[in-house]
Amino acid sequence: MLVNIKGPQNRISSRAIRVWIISEVIQNIIGFAVLGVLFYLNNLFSWKEWIGWVLIILLFVSIPAAIWSFISPFIKYKSWRYDVDEEYVQMKSGVWQEKHLLIPMTKVQSVETVQGPIMRKYGLYSVNMGTMGSSHTIPALPEGEAVSLRNQIAKYAKIKEEDE
Repeated sequence: MLVNIKGPQNRISSRAIRVWIISEVIQNIIGFAVLGVLFYLNNLFSWKEWIGWVLIILLFVSIPAAIWSFISPFIKYKSWRYDVDEEYVQMKSGVWQEKHLLIPMTKVQSVETVQGPIMRKYGLYSVNMGTMGSSHTIPALPEGEAVSLRNQIAKYAKIKEEDE
């Protein structure tokens, strides 16, 4: 039996790009700070010569990775789609390796909204769904949309709300 399922059409918030860039900047600052401390310690304690070469290689690998971290949020945003109906939660992402995930509502065991400090600044939430074997996330949705989506998934999956 061949079932024709329409692909997901809903997009995540465009503010996701800023959130992802800020997260990447923080990670890059921490990474380069650690690398700088290691260079300093290498110079201070005169470690073996090969350690210095490894640090130089790490530096040359880290620079293109840092540049890529400013480009990838735009690509990630363009490729992210999701959709929810009574039977499935659909998520589609990826440019080079496209991933189209269908989660049957009967398999969803829990659903929650999550907001970190950077997402809070931009009024965004992620919707996390738990199944028996794994967890799936729809990132960076505006608050109203995220809460509505969480409630809709809970209703379709027949999840009962627990008191905290």
